[in-house]
Amino acid sequence: MTDMQQTLQPIPTAIRLERAPLAPASLPVLLPTLWRDPHSVAPEQLKDIVTRLETACAEYPESADLRTCLGMAHAIGYDAYRSQDAFEQARLLDPQNFWAQLKYSELMYRLRALPLSEKETLRALDLAQDSIQIAMARRQLQEIRRLMRKGTKKPEWTKSLGWPALILIACTVAASLLRFLR
Repeated sequence: MTDMQQTLQPIPTAIRLERAPLAPASLPVLLPTLWRDPHSVAPEQLKDIVTRLETACAEYPESADLRTCLGMAHAIGYDAYRSQDAFEQARLLDPQNFWAQLKYSELMYRLRALPLSEKETLRALDLAQDSIQIAMARRQLQEIRRLMRKGTKKPEWTKSLGWPALILIACTVAASLLRFLR
């Protein structure tokens, strides 16, 4: 056997499947729906997809790809909390998963949590493995930074509200006492 024939031998299944499969055999037909325009997916079809993805996630609990798809399905259905939970689980299962990281940062971008979205997109950019992934992450990062420059960002609450709350309570008590003493 020549060297070329040895390199073309099929790889045993046990070696090839280092990660959990993307989806069970019944799901790949549904997955392209998740990449379409959210307005073009019928609510009944989306409900069916979410149900099947949840079943698949229960069947393959270690699949970060399935959790990412579930997060995308919830995002299409405008269920931000469930979407965020699914993306966070996917990121915990596979911290090196580019798509889970990018879609999580995209969700944060759509929720206008721009500082967090920028940080998570930079992390996705570090995980990118080819030029297409790099281009997608850079485009998203560009848009986030454009929005931050234009001033459409949510403020970060970094300061304590203790003193303003105490002043508000003191003013309320003083106004109540003045009203009572009249």
